[in-house]
Amino acid sequence: MSEKIPPEVNPANHPSRQKFASEIINRQFDTWRIFRIMSEFVESFEDMAEIDTPLVTVFGSARTPRDNHWYQEAEKLGRLLAESQYGVVTGGGGGIMEAAHKGAFEANGTTVGLNIVLPHEQHPNPYQTHSLDFRYFFIRKVNFLKYSVGVFIFPGGFGTMDEFFESITLVQTNKVNRIPLILVGREFWSDGVKWISNTLGGDGYISPDDTELFRVVDSAEEGMAYLKECHRFGVTGTVRYDI
Repeated sequence: MSEKIPPEVNPANHPSRQKFASEIINRQFDTWRIFRIMSEFVESFEDMAEIDTPLVTVFGSARTPRDNHWYQEAEKLGRLLAESQYGVVTGGGGGIMEAAHKGAFEANGTTVGLNIVLPHEQHPNPYQTHSLDFRYFFIRKVNFLKYSVGVFIFPGGFGTMDEFFESITLVQTNKVNRIPLILVGREFWSDGVKWISNTLGGDGYISPDDTELFRVVDSAEEGMAYLKECHRFGVTGTVRYDI
């Protein structure tokens, strides 16, 4: 039985040369990627700036079924927001996003969908008066908060947790003006809130008053009442022009 003869290795096909060439191509591609990123920022900022309605962002799971209690509460919240002259911003997908849009849309409100292409879950819902498409998550996330005067966070998964903690971090670090951050669903959020208070607070990783940066409610009506209370002296956006 003959031994397998290894392929001839020469300077042209040496692995180190191939890796070096690949790195050069990637660096060149990254340089041009900057312009695509810049274009997406500019286009999305221009589109969002044209909307003159105060916008409230609603986060929550794309997997929430239509017969779920929180879907129905999100739909109710969308209607209440529209009736109070707020527009509704979501990620544009199904579940909680669809519900909030549906409620506002059927009340003739402004609904903004910040859509992104994902391998699963994300299919644009039909209740969008304004629809934007994003390639990059981080640009989309900037738009969620840049134009919002309040945020509601319904039960959800990793994406929802990311959106909550990024929002509260920006408020905590004073990178944005403070706006109402409202967690909907006491039972769902109870263990997380205890962990934030007892573990993060107890171990000194956050300040005692950081737990006051958000409010937990149990219904659309309760959340809406808190939003109006926060805005009773006027509405403030997130953008700070002094930093």
